[in-house]
Amino acid sequence: MLRKRFGGLRLALKTAPTHERAWLRGAEGEEEVARRLAKHLRDAAVLLHDRRMPRSRANIDHVAVAASGVWVIDAKRYTGKVAVSRPLLGEAKLTIAGRNRSRLADGLARQVDAVELAMADLGAALPVHGAFCFVDAGLPTIGTLTFRGYPLLTPRRLSGRIKKRGQAERELLHAVAAQLSSRFPAA
Repeated sequence: MLRKRFGGLRLALKTAPTHERAWLRGAEGEEEVARRLAKHLRDAAVLLHDRRMPRSRANIDHVAVAASGVWVIDAKRYTGKVAVSRPLLGEAKLTIAGRNRSRLADGLARQVDAVELAMADLGAALPVHGAFCFVDAGLPTIGTLTFRGYPLLTPRRLSGRIKKRGQAERELLHAVAAQLSSRFPAA
């Protein structure tokens, strides 16, 4: 899948500028999340990967359509401890390896808004959830961090949330996934 597409770039990017190496690392992280979600979810969800946002250069890494709802998933491949600080005064802050990464939530919020708008147009009664899915990052083993209402999870823990029971029938899930696929074409 993505590995074949990006595998040939790996050698060329060894001496590439930092932003290109970061892009490749992120693409590999998206591929890893896709692989793990497919493994853990199997038939529990219909998965869409690497979808274009309308009127934007941005993309949605993954969408999972399940009985528990539609999940907009932003895959992240960072190393280091993930933390959320909530001071008494001021806004909460998301840090990864000590660096402020709070702006990541802005991108996920735009993606969730776009999918919510599409779901409203479709008249589908499935809730829309946003989540960050981290590969290689230091997340707590007990409890779940949240930032601006979005959980910060590993692929396995995210899969557990996606698999929660809901009222939607399999046919509806496939119909919604097909409609979302046309609204958000492959990037």
